[in-house]
Amino acid sequence: MDWQTHIAKSMPAVVALRHRLHQIPELAYQEFKTAAMIRAELDRLGLEYTAGVIGAPTATITLIGDPTKPCIAFRADIDALPIPEQTGLAYASTHPGKMHACGHDGHSATLVGTAEAILAIADELDVCVKMLWQPAEEGGGGAARLVEAGVLDGRLGPKVKAIFGLHGWPSLPVGTVATKGGALLAATDNFSATFIGQGCHGAFPHTGVDPLSAACEAVCSLQKFVSREFDPTDSAVITVGTINAGTATNIIPDRACFTGTARTLHEAAREQVRHAVERRLRGIAAANACQLDFAWSQGYPPTVNDPTAADYVARTAIATFGSNAFVPIGRPSMGGEDFAYYLEKIPGCFFLVGVAPDPRGAYPSLHNDHYDFTDQAMSVGIRMFVELARNYPKS
Repeated sequence: MDWQTHIAKSMPAVVALRHRLHQIPELAYQEFKTAAMIRAELDRLGLEYTAGVIGAPTATITLIGDPTKPCIAFRADIDALPIPEQTGLAYASTHPGKMHACGHDGHSATLVGTAEAILAIADELDVCVKMLWQPAEEGGGGAARLVEAGVLDGRLGPKVKAIFGLHGWPSLPVGTVATKGGALLAATDNFSATFIGQGCHGAFPHTGVDPLSAACEAVCSLQKFVSREFDPTDSAVITVGTINAGTATNIIPDRACFTGTARTLHEAAREQVRHAVERRLRGIAAANACQLDFAWSQGYPPTVNDPTAADYVARTAIATFGSNAFVPIGRPSMGGEDFAYYLEKIPGCFFLVGVAPDPRGAYPSLHNDHYDFTDQAMSVGIRMFVELARNYPKS
């Protein structure tokens, strides 16, 4: 049986696996049922694996092929989101308040299907393939913990030469693949600001110090930074997502707090935004006779694809599915991904696989309570991974 026929025959089982994974969504570092299901599949295939690393007990790592050959890696993320599912599917979440709204069930099942396909042709490959089922992509930074554990540098299995990962993408139709060299996704830094004043009666504002009006002024000022200080040919986003203050309509509170996120595409912009945000907030606090508690939380770095690896993914997609199947990405997205931690260490490429069943109609977005990874897209992902392994350059 050739490997393409093997993939076709295995797809019903891969689909069934995804549906089972979809029913048991688990949050970052709590994916014990998910990990057990993935490991049971590897047991079925007769593959040995590492069950957990320091700081990431739900990670699963396996190696297929001759470890003396050059090693490449494929990664899938396994965690879900704290969103109540509203799809009405027969295989909907059985864990209240949690769902696979980002499609990690599809990523995980795709990599299991890839493992089965590559196992059948391992002797023919010029590389060995390390496969990573990684926890905690949704804010937990699971990729960083796997890097720290030595998954890339040779401390945990052979040293990895290049790494590839995929993500289902609702704005692309099934059967298409997309990526770009350079920055693909943004850094995901967060901040909080608490303006501290002096509470008083709302009828007598002159007897206190109003932190709420200062906070409102600050929120508006942060948007001016992007338009007035940032290079207009570059990209940055500052979004304030929460603001909390006060207990009654006629009381000026002591404190007003807001939190937000800053998205940038390279380290220089990241530092510029950080300093500008704090400078503006401290200036506004001082101008309004308030004190300021400011905190900056560094999130994921930008996801920057190696240009050569991205070109290899593009050529592989065209050779596998035809010239119309590859969609060049012209501009980065301001979303983020912890796959970035791998790409900081070694060359690689993060690419997108279309999941929209009908190219003419809209499909629920990622992190939406109606989102579901499309089953047909998994065969595209499996074939991409297998072809990336089969044709990886020897040099």
